[in-house]
Amino acid sequence: MEIKELRNQIDKIDEQLVELFKQRMGVSARVTEYKREHNMPVLDATRERELLARISTLAGEDMEEYARVLYATILDLSRSYQHKNLCSESVTSREVSAALENTSKLFPTKALVACQGVEGAYSQIAAEKLFRAANIVYFNNFEGVFSAIEKGMCKYGVLPLENSTAGSVNNIYDLMIGHNFKIVRSVRLKIDHNLLAKRGTSLSDIKEIFSHEQAIHQSEKFLKTLPGVKVTVCANTAMAAKMVSESDRTDVAALSSRYCAEQYGLDIIESAVQDNANNYTRFICISKDTEIYPGADRTSVMMVISHKPGSLYRVLSRFFAIGINLTKLESRPIPNRDFEFMFYFDIDASVYSPQLPMLFAELETSCEEFRYLGTYSEII
Repeated sequence: MEIKELRNQIDKIDEQLVELFKQRMGVSARVTEYKREHNMPVLDATRERELLARISTLAGEDMEEYARVLYATILDLSRSYQHKNLCSESVTSREVSAALENTSKLFPTKALVACQGVEGAYSQIAAEKLFRAANIVYFNNFEGVFSAIEKGMCKYGVLPLENSTAGSVNNIYDLMIGHNFKIVRSVRLKIDHNLLAKRGTSLSDIKEIFSHEQAIHQSEKFLKTLPGVKVTVCANTAMAAKMVSESDRTDVAALSSRYCAEQYGLDIIESAVQDNANNYTRFICISKDTEIYPGADRTSVMMVISHKPGSLYRVLSRFFAIGINLTKLESRPIPNRDFEFMFYFDIDASVYSPQLPMLFAELETSCEEFRYLGTYSEII
């Protein structure tokens, strides 16, 4: 049989499938009306399990897995269609609507801001890019920043989330699981690491270099050119510069910013030593309350998905079905819970997108846990 004839057969079968699909979705719409009248949820997990088991039997051994995947997708689409017809407002949608109504139309120009580190930290530089007049309170660690927001000590906090070279800051994602906060804005900051030392020190004098682990990872090629030099991790690049300036030693240096060279009276021995010239870190600005400013086009959520085959696929298929793009997916193990993970998603969609409420409604009912982290814009 010629390929053209085979394709003609496929086209005719597809016409039948599309017509049957339209009929099925039409019946699904009638099911929606019944559920509305009887105050029933869209998701009926028992019914879906029974249906997939029946489909597996009908498909036979050879086609069983393919049929289950096909019908799992059809069920996702059907559920999405029901949510759209119900137009039910989810808890998250109500939170978003309230924030849009109550948030000022202009992002604040001054605020009390929590940052990790000391004067000169990259978090401070990011905060000053976000706020024209930032009154900064420094904390020894990232958890202190989260706690300051939760307790109302500071209105906002600035935290590094990911780097274009070294990847995600895992400690931040781990802390997200145990703290309550909202993301209100993000900023990308160009990162240049410089080798700083006391005035009069030369490169050949240096025996030990201090810096944050991310800066060390981002400058590995340069550090390999210094055999025999000890590299010591510390809590922050600015702290590293401060330690060098206060040390009695003249054979130590820090990987830090130009700002810190000025701040702590150090010389730049080598400039821009990071491996990649296009080195950026993304910082998030968090608050205790939900704030959504005009132009917000990115949404972040976290969720716990059941530890079963296909669970993540079924969540991802909802984004595809609704037509929403994901820009980031991160997973972190949940402490004291075996083989369970918290998934972090960045969603590329305007806060005014009609698809967002549909997505919120579906995720709230289909995940074991769902947390809305905020809708915001990013500045560069």
